[in-house]
This record gives sequence, structure tokens and C-alpha cells, in this order.
Amino acid sequence: MIVSTTTTLEGRPVKKYLGVVTGEVIVGANLFRDIFASITDLVGGRSGKYEEVLSRARQEAISEMKQEALSLGGNAVIGVDIDYEVLGQNGSMLMVSVSGTAVVT
Repeated sequence: MIVSTTTTLEGRPVKKYLGVVTGEVIVGANLFRDIFASITDLVGGRSGKYEEVLSRARQEAISEMKQEALSLGGNAVIGVDIDYEVLGQNGSMLMVSVSGTAVVT
């Protein structure tokens, strides 16, 4: 399945618009990652553990969106938007939400 942030796919005209599809994932950061991230913040550099969690959450949200598009009979999702939001007490959770338009090309 093609997933694109653009509203058109070159060489693949949209035959049918099926509607908006979404995927949302909320993940919590555990204590050990928090401690590691704090140390990384103090000494500088990137926090690889947080990057892993963020990447996994984004992939899962996109996978949910693709499944919804497939259930509608789509073979592509266009106009995809990815949003990130910190939630929970003390920003202890991260929400990744994606949305786009399921289409048949």
C-alpha cells in the first residue's frame, strides 16, 4: 500500500475517494528510559531509547491507518499528516496520531 503526504500520486490517478482514515498510538515512557534520557540531557547528545519509542509508535500508528484503508477497499492513503502530542501527568506519555484519505488508484 502506498502512503504519501502528497495529495496526488504521479502516474496513478485517484479512481475513488473512500474517506478519512486514522491511526493513534499512545505510549508511556518507563522509569529507566526517563533516567537514561535525563543523563543524556545533562551530557548532551541524542536519546536513542526515546527515538526508538517514537519510531515504533509512528510505525504502529501508520500500520493502523493502513489497516483501516484496506478495510475500506483502498490501495493507497494520500494527504497523510503525522502529529505528536505529549500527554499525562508530567508529560509521561506520548501520542502519535496519523490521518489521511484512503483512495483507490
